[in-house]
Amino acid sequence: MRYRLPEAVRCTRLSFHQASQSNKSSILLLAVALFVWGSTAQAQNALRPKADGSIAGKVSSQGGNRVPGQIAVTLRSHEAGVTRSVLTDADGHFEVRGLPPSQYEISIEEAGYEPFRSTAQLDGDSLNLDLHLIATVSPQNQANAAMVSVRELRIPSKAQNEFRKGLECLGKSDLPGSLNHFTKAAESFPGYYEAVYHQGVVETNLGQLEKAMQAFQKSVEMSAGRYARAVLGMGYVLYLEGKAVEAEPILRRGLEVDPNAPDGYVMLGMTLLRLNRPDEAEKSAREALLRNPNQANAYLVLADSFARRQNYLEQIQGLDSYLKLDPNGPASKRVLEVRAVALKLLSRIQAQK
Repeated sequence: MRYRLPEAVRCTRLSFHQASQSNKSSILLLAVALFVWGSTAQAQNALRPKADGSIAGKVSSQGGNRVPGQIAVTLRSHEAGVTRSVLTDADGHFEVRGLPPSQYEISIEEAGYEPFRSTAQLDGDSLNLDLHLIATVSPQNQANAAMVSVRELRIPSKAQNEFRKGLECLGKSDLPGSLNHFTKAAESFPGYYEAVYHQGVVETNLGQLEKAMQAFQKSVEMSAGRYARAVLGMGYVLYLEGKAVEAEPILRRGLEVDPNAPDGYVMLGMTLLRLNRPDEAEKSAREALLRNPNQANAYLVLADSFARRQNYLEQIQGLDSYLKLDPNGPASKRVLEVRAVALKLLSRIQAQK
């Protein structure tokens, strides 16, 4: 039986659809994406020649206190056109290899801590960083952190190693290999709902939506509904299945569990667009950007919401913001094509005035 949600209710792949209506031209740019939070070494761009540098480090809280593992660290270089994300291990360590020399923006978005922003210059072969997060002080956050720490201590090293290998395979787009490791991790520790969630991520990328939903549902049940990523995963699968009406309340429930998940607001915005509610989709995209100004996909939702209202000038501005953040990403070529069409439509409207 499925876990019942409350009544209140690149690894990354992108696809785009262009639509036209009778007697008028319009363009719809719809981003369909599964946001794999914390996929180790997730390569969004092909590595360039001589990109053999590495950035490693440790994430801890202010004062050197230990923080929960599986925190996503994002490195971005606009100059090199590189965006990489990596998940910290149980001790807070991370490493990203295959980086070209450049200046990198470093960002961390983690519930219970203030957003982290910094820059680092990679000139040589390697760079080691010590990153400190500032906790959002509240008794609930302190209690949650303590519970997470106790649970992490219970996870056997075999399960953690299999989970880490699964993330590494996922970052290399080795889906069968990653699924094998996540399955072994879940078998080694029956309560490993993060591993089960990542099984769902892989199944989604393999197009096995029924199996993906089962994995996300199981992760939700194992975590008693407290693991927001799994709840959002359920909503995303429903979205992919064309069940936007069912997806909306589940995505909203996921955001109730973790109101600081920018990816969740992007998914909700995509769903609202499918429900032909562009004003609400725009609001959701802006909520994502409030939590992470570098959330490139939020600008695709904004662009779509503007296109729905035939506001081509703001649509172009949204597309330009996306290209500025991810100039060489997998969606960039299509975004440029859409931008060219939107520019023609805008010119036509201006000429008629």
